[in-house]
Amino acid sequence: MMRGRVAYAGAIHEAYPDTNGVRLADGRVRGEHEVVWLAPIEVGTIFALGLNYAEHAKELQFGKQEEPLVFLKGPRTVLGHRGVTRRPVDVTFMHYECELAVVIGQTARNVTRENAMQHVAGYMIANDYAIRDYLENYYRPNLRVKNRDGGTVLGPWFVDAADIGDVTQLELRTFVNGTRQQHGNTRDLVTDIPALIEYLSSFMTLAPGDVILTGTPEGIVNVNAGDEVVCEIDGLGRLVNTIASDADFGRA
Repeated sequence: MMRGRVAYAGAIHEAYPDTNGVRLADGRVRGEHEVVWLAPIEVGTIFALGLNYAEHAKELQFGKQEEPLVFLKGPRTVLGHRGVTRRPVDVTFMHYECELAVVIGQTARNVTRENAMQHVAGYMIANDYAIRDYLENYYRPNLRVKNRDGGTVLGPWFVDAADIGDVTQLELRTFVNGTRQQHGNTRDLVTDIPALIEYLSSFMTLAPGDVILTGTPEGIVNVNAGDEVVCEIDGLGRLVNTIASDADFGRA
């Protein structure tokens, strides 16, 4: 089942796909632009993977990691479908990162690879923006790169794990103003989902609602104010986002 969350008429509603837009839990149908999209779930801790696709690591001129590169993201980074992400005026290279987001459904502590997928509730699309100008060290992403307000777009839907046939064979695509710029497949993950859950749960407890962003494939290009970025993953839908300037945010 696909389900999301939207704000409409002063309330937050559970929502579902509809041919005419979005269907609220009470049966009302509204157009996609008539509602404010929120992240599909109440997000807990966000774990983000860097350089977890081999070709993307090559794109950035890095070799294979000895262990996963993981960093944490704060709650104010999260933005919903059709939200607007700010591009600071002083930057020269800001790019999208289309990622499969894995949502934990059961508490996981010292989980083995063999049992790891039992702890997955479902999946979402993530678009996790990065500003390369702010990066101090590729192996230690700093706060300004990966914890900016509204820099991590999630949605539009949460999809139950049981509804995804083979999570190891999902195509990822990113379009900027209608042109496909990024294309990859989850089969190319350097560290796959079971191994990530085993690794993380070996030294900390994963809780329901925690999210693992599994990394992005190659194909990153700079985006500018006014650009529309669309991320697609097989079976999870289309995540739409727009880039805006400092002036648009009243910071000029």
